[in-house]
Amino acid sequence: MTEITKNLNGSQVIAKSLKSQDVQVVFGIVGIPVIEVAEAIIAEGIKFIGFRNEQSASYAASAYGFLTGRPGICLVVGGPGVVHALAGLVNAQVNCWPILLLAGSSDSYQQGMGAFQELDQVSFCKQSTKYSVRPPTIMKIPNILDKALRTSTYGRPGPVYMDLPADFIQGSVEINRISFPGPIPDPPQSLADFKSVITAVDLLKNAKAPLIIIGKGASYARAEIEISEFIEKTGIPFLSTPMGKGVVPDSHPLNVAASRSQALAGADVILLLGARLNWILHFGLPPKFNERVKLIQVDIHPEEHHNNRRANVSLLGHLPLIVAQLVAQFPSNLNYSANSPYLLGLKEKIRANVILNEKKFKDDTFPMSYHRAFWEIKKRLPEKNIVFISEGANTMDIARSIFDLQEPRCRLDAGTFATMGVGMGFAIAAQVKYPNKRIVAIEGDSAFGFSAMEIETAVRAKLPLIIIIINNNGIYQGLDSQEYNSTPISNLPSTALLPEVRYDLIADACGGKGFLVWTPGELGDAVNSALGANREKCVVINVMIQPGGKKKLNFAWLQTTKPNL
Repeated sequence: MTEITKNLNGSQVIAKSLKSQDVQVVFGIVGIPVIEVAEAIIAEGIKFIGFRNEQSASYAASAYGFLTGRPGICLVVGGPGVVHALAGLVNAQVNCWPILLLAGSSDSYQQGMGAFQELDQVSFCKQSTKYSVRPPTIMKIPNILDKALRTSTYGRPGPVYMDLPADFIQGSVEINRISFPGPIPDPPQSLADFKSVITAVDLLKNAKAPLIIIGKGASYARAEIEISEFIEKTGIPFLSTPMGKGVVPDSHPLNVAASRSQALAGADVILLLGARLNWILHFGLPPKFNERVKLIQVDIHPEEHHNNRRANVSLLGHLPLIVAQLVAQFPSNLNYSANSPYLLGLKEKIRANVILNEKKFKDDTFPMSYHRAFWEIKKRLPEKNIVFISEGANTMDIARSIFDLQEPRCRLDAGTFATMGVGMGFAIAAQVKYPNKRIVAIEGDSAFGFSAMEIETAVRAKLPLIIIIINNNGIYQGLDSQEYNSTPISNLPSTALLPEVRYDLIADACGGKGFLVWTPGELGDAVNSALGANREKCVVINVMIQPGGKKKLNFAWLQTTKPNL
């Protein structure tokens, strides 16, 4: 009797490959030819969250990669779908986050014939990824996918792309010819050179004004235990970059982020932990940094060392292991003095800044200022079990110094690439990763507009997001209704948006709950209601604040010394 050999079609091979890698969720948008892939994924018990725009889906997958330490998976159609999703790949590349983009493509035998949505997607994605590939056969899909996931995760994390031709998706292969390798092993980990560790410890021991900078690389590396131990042992003050917040709680007495400028300018030795000397840290150059400061750089990526400024000590390897090396070599009887002139000066500056902010928090002007609105929100949010999403120029910049984080990997923002439009995708990813935490996304009205229809995605997926829109009628700043209506359309500033747009009604229309607020009392009541709402309700709070008018824009964090040309 002849034995019947069972076949798997290509979509089943893809889905089973993902299942064998312990993939829990896939973000994306379906269409020809990937509908079958999404259905096969669902049949394998993997959650599929369908978005309204490929950009948001790819942003969600990249954020999920950062939060989990494993590549987020994004599935899209070919051609324009890949073009849209490229935004997430590039954002992940710049932020060093792991993501795998899977995209359908035209039949392999129609290459160069002008096929449906034909695009050389492997070449298109190559410069924005660590690995861009089309499997040679259906049978090779599990192994190629395994290599893609390893490449995305090992070394410096980053994006990868895998092409899925339509004839591969619809084709078949005998099941006994397929093997699934199982979950990728954890990335290899390495210690830093021992002599360099000793040199770093000597620099810190002899420093008069040492400072630790905690970057989002430390957050991704899950180094919170080791870094906290090192800070407790040494008594060295620290500050965090925006997405490094929470690795050590913001409430820690050695956190000097509230005197950031003075801390950077006065430090004589700086320990960089997973933080790059890019624009966020003023390239490590004067006048923001001390011209004679000695740098100890800890990073997993060899080429990142000495960028923009030579480090005095370069510690290459896995960040938690390296910090543990520093802990082991630092003398137990040596602790940085809490009464040093450097630290006392920073604490005095912190007290002055706190007083200044408290005055701003009490501002009773109408409409509300940024600071008053943020204060009304802040004092109602729980200290823990919250994930904070922030995007928008003024909204993000001002909020950075107001909202405290006590837990690691609980803040997402526009990041190193300063990407607007990431907020809704990030919020959805965060709620999927942390189903028991409250996700609070504070968005500028312009930034929210990039991905507003993902409110429908959140409602459909039963994700109880809290979206707070800081609405100043514009990009950076806008006009109030009277000034807008009295200005000829040909003379409107390029930053002006339509005043008093009812973004809250989008939530109502999609089955969520919207609030329009003008006063501190209304805002407080709306936040309380949102925090106590049915955990299946997505809430949008539309906060009308001062538009800002036509005053000159100024961003202090962009002020650096320009070279003489």
